[in-house]
Amino acid sequence: MAKANSATSVIPVILCGGSGTRLWPLSRSGFPKQFLVLSGDGSNQSLFQQAIARINAINQGMADIRLGSTLVVTNEEHHFLALDQLRELGDIKATLLLEPVGRNTAPALTLAALAATDLAIHPSDVQNDPILVITPADQTVQNQARFVKALQDCVELVRADQSKKTIAILGITPTAPETGYGYIKTNAKSNEAGKKSGEFTVERFVEKPNAQTAQQYLEEGGYFWNGGMFVLRASTWLASLQEFRPDIFNATQKAWNAKTIDQSGQTMFVRPDPSLFNAIPSESIDYAVIEKCPSNHGQMQFPIKMVELNAGWNDLGAWDAVWQVGKQDSQSNVTSGDVLISNSKNSLIHSSGRLVSAVGVESLIIVETADAVLVADRKNSQDVKNIVNQLEQQKREEKNLHRKVARPWGWYDSVDEGERFKVKRIQVKPGASLSLQMHHHRAEHWIVVRGTAEITNGEKVILLTENQSAYIPQGQTHRLANPGKTPLEIIEVQSGSYLGEDDIVRFEDRYGRTS
Repeated sequence: MAKANSATSVIPVILCGGSGTRLWPLSRSGFPKQFLVLSGDGSNQSLFQQAIARINAINQGMADIRLGSTLVVTNEEHHFLALDQLRELGDIKATLLLEPVGRNTAPALTLAALAATDLAIHPSDVQNDPILVITPADQTVQNQARFVKALQDCVELVRADQSKKTIAILGITPTAPETGYGYIKTNAKSNEAGKKSGEFTVERFVEKPNAQTAQQYLEEGGYFWNGGMFVLRASTWLASLQEFRPDIFNATQKAWNAKTIDQSGQTMFVRPDPSLFNAIPSESIDYAVIEKCPSNHGQMQFPIKMVELNAGWNDLGAWDAVWQVGKQDSQSNVTSGDVLISNSKNSLIHSSGRLVSAVGVESLIIVETADAVLVADRKNSQDVKNIVNQLEQQKREEKNLHRKVARPWGWYDSVDEGERFKVKRIQVKPGASLSLQMHHHRAEHWIVVRGTAEITNGEKVILLTENQSAYIPQGQTHRLANPGKTPLEIIEVQSGSYLGEDDIVRFEDRYGRTS
């Protein structure tokens, strides 16, 4: 045990990528599952917020752990979603590492390791070689106390290794012959001298099995689910990546060295160079490093230890998993929103707005949103991705965005659309503003229904209040801002030959989106 006067620096790392295609139509590429409230625990927190809170509890009861600011690796497109949800948590400090494109988890963790060892980023948090505690942002855990204890055990394993090579991983206690997870093969049947209960040496990693093989794993014992949660020193990750995938290390290092940094309140934004980041090979943490460690016979050895986690873990990879963790009624139904059911059982029914009723159904998934409805057999919920693939092939917007779309300044809801017109309801946060912009193919009419609008219309700047309106001609430079302390709502009517979201030229933008 480290002494309190030499506390170990531990930095939480949240991997906040992924699109959650199997949870369509609620999860979309523009608003993926990690930002949704899905766990059914009544907390009204998103999966991302739950992950932040869980991992920041790791120093409970451990005075010799000095917890650093949380590193969140996410896509540039989602940074305002992450920022808004971080602000709702209140007192948690974070740095957002913003990827211009997704390159899987190995480059993401490399960004975090570089940030954790860069004194220009975390001058108060870095102590020699910090320990990183890494978890995805899209999982749920029912027993937080067990989760925290397992992570603390991982930290102990890592910091006890004077060679600074050990990698600790959480292995999920399997509860069924699950075919959707990779497995960790351990020495669980052996009796190592001095080994703590629930801590094992990893012998190998195995791919997602078929049903027969998964059943064999359960019967044989010593196999655990791989939940993608790791604890290791920043230097260990960088050294192991240089050993196994120097191409990823070198490319990510170059993008990191050319980074830009800006700040919003207590939150720092770090952006690696986009063109250099695009050149990084896409690879997962497991494939790049972790799966190679147990069988590595090279010059550098990176032993992998596993701590068992039995805490009601679920990665909510499909709607059936959401049903499993949801609050079930006497007929094993899980409902959310405006739902009425009769003579139905074992089903998940979600309403985002409209009344959804179900009569005499069994083992179904029914999910309603403003622009799409999903009906699926629960046992086939993994196949929702096939619908998303069809949407992508047909270039349909329902794959990417909801009818109501979150933006850094607020949101808009496309309430109606026809030939040469579109109607939107727009809300702007207090003190926020849209970019200074223009459109080549459309004009816009704005009607204020709540609050005060500051409107730049060409050379003029005017203030409008409720029931007042403005007309923005096609090709006119304009901006909408909310100078007040309450939300601003307007109705926007677009008219023109083309009404796509890509018909926009930005001249000034506080969110870094200028054309």
